[in-house]
Amino acid sequence: MSDYRITPSMITSTTLDNLNSDLSALQRTSDELSSGKTILEPSDNPYGASREIDLQSQLDGLNSYTQSAQDGISWETTASGAMSSISSVVAKVRELLVQAGNGTLNKADREHLGVEVTQLTESVKADANAKYGDEYVFSGTATGTPPYEQGSNDSYAGNTESVARQVGPGSSVTISTDISSLLGNGPESGDGKLLDVLRTISKHLEGGSPEDVEALESTDLKGLDQNYETLISLETKSGTAIDQFQSAIGGIESLQSTITAALSNTDSANIATTSIDFSNQQAAYTAALRAGATIVQESLLNFLQ
Repeated sequence: MSDYRITPSMITSTTLDNLNSDLSALQRTSDELSSGKTILEPSDNPYGASREIDLQSQLDGLNSYTQSAQDGISWETTASGAMSSISSVVAKVRELLVQAGNGTLNKADREHLGVEVTQLTESVKADANAKYGDEYVFSGTATGTPPYEQGSNDSYAGNTESVARQVGPGSSVTISTDISSLLGNGPESGDGKLLDVLRTISKHLEGGSPEDVEALESTDLKGLDQNYETLISLETKSGTAIDQFQSAIGGIESLQSTITAALSNTDSANIATTSIDFSNQQAAYTAALRAGATIVQESLLNFLQ
């Protein structure tokens, strides 16, 4: 029978192996505490790691939809503000029309009002050139082109193609407003749109003939009111789009909350439990160090004897 002896070197090696094992466990728990996660490497939990990647990918996608919706709200807010300004101009011109038709103004007074309406017409075109960032909000997809030039040229330079923002898989909200359906292309087109009507009002105010005055009280006022109805419709559409974006953001936030909870359940460490484990492992490692020092020292003395 062979004589099997436990040598001091074997004791030392075993003791060091145990200490290293305890230290690795302690370091692992420390890493979980600092990161707040139980999956530090894919090999720790291949299924959990794969699920974590999938859930995080879903969250990233939802974040992009949220940003898109918020961008859409900002765009529509810009458009809505511009249309509100145009609405104020229409109300002002209507007030001037009523004033011009009450029979108390002379020709010079009406000419003065005509100049004022011309100035207000230019302000309408300036509002139509509103920009969100570097993009014109009323130019359709031609966002780098101002819809209208200042001056006598009233032709619309944009297009009527739709611009939208995606708020989910296969779901989007249109943010473009066809401002040409309101402003048109001026008196040369004879389209009866707002710019045509405003230019015609200026002409009738500056003309001063009985026919001009009569037109101010009839066809001009009617044309102005009809375009105001179109403006209200466009403003309502813009407000509806904002509501759709806000609703989409609410739905996205609900999904984000659900997915975040699932992600937390997949890889988040239980801090309370992990802290207790860390304390116990730290105490055990300290005790093992002390015991190991005693064992190694006694083994060395036995070897010397």
